[in-house]
Amino acid sequence: MNWAEDKWLFLQKFMVNPREIGSITPSSRFLARSMLNEVDWEAAHCIGELGSGTGAITAHLAEIVAQKKSVPEDMKVFLFEKDRVMRNRLAAAYPRFQVAEDALDLRVEARQHHLQSYDCILSGLPFFNFSPLLRNQLMDEIYRSLRPGGQFIAFQYSLQMKLELSRYFEIEKIKFVALNIPPACIYICRKKRTADNER
Repeated sequence: MNWAEDKWLFLQKFMVNPREIGSITPSSRFLARSMLNEVDWEAAHCIGELGSGTGAITAHLAEIVAQKKSVPEDMKVFLFEKDRVMRNRLAAAYPRFQVAEDALDLRVEARQHHLQSYDCILSGLPFFNFSPLLRNQLMDEIYRSLRPGGQFIAFQYSLQMKLELSRYFEIEKIKFVALNIPPACIYICRKKRTADNER
């Protein structure tokens, strides 16, 4: 993918639907690498990326998979992107990855490939821009699709999601990445055995 084209496409999409896109520019390589450095690669047989966009994080993920250093041979990667144009670009650029539209279909997509759960889910979705109903649906789907002890690694542009995430996950740490527009917080989480709203 062309970097300049990606930035222009991202800006166009932001102007049309800022609540779903969340930023005027794709994530920086610093943010992408900071997120991916937290993945437990040896246990990552199935990875999902939510809100893949123009592939800012996906590109670095693909590099790691191609290098096959401490990465399971049978790893499956699922990319989820609502925007049709971006989704088609992702499918063309990463033919070895599965590309789907709706993050609410995490489990459906996995089962279609004879997988029961994800080991790690990465997310660039602007959760706090969504309605409370959609946000709760997404959190529930992410929680249910992860294996016990699975990782959820998400970046946000504020700490507003901290309480919400703590209902479902153990927040192991929060990293701040200044070299991104805008600066971002990365939540590194593990799946709780029982979500608070299921007790």
